[in-house]
Amino acid sequence: MRILQKPTFQRAYKKLHVQQQSDVDDAIRLLIQQPQAGEAKVGDLAGVRVYKFRTTNQLMLLAYSHDEDTITLTLLALGSHENFYRDLKKSL
Repeated sequence: MRILQKPTFQRAYKKLHVQQQSDVDDAIRLLIQQPQAGEAKVGDLAGVRVYKFRTTNQLMLLAYSHDEDTITLTLLALGSHENFYRDLKKSL
């Protein structure tokens, strides 16, 4: 499986602590095995899935898209719930 990272995801990932980065890596490994694990979004965010997980007592959201034809997982955004969907719409 090919994994692509968008710049918004890369910037958010770099700012995390080591333990939080490890939790994100675990979430990505799970998504590689089960690409349908995240919740599919509708409307403006159609085609995007969001996987929610906990890291250091905080809820994190990981936005991604999965393409069956090219077997590609594209990591779009990462962050806490506050303004996550608004910022995600802007980046798309």
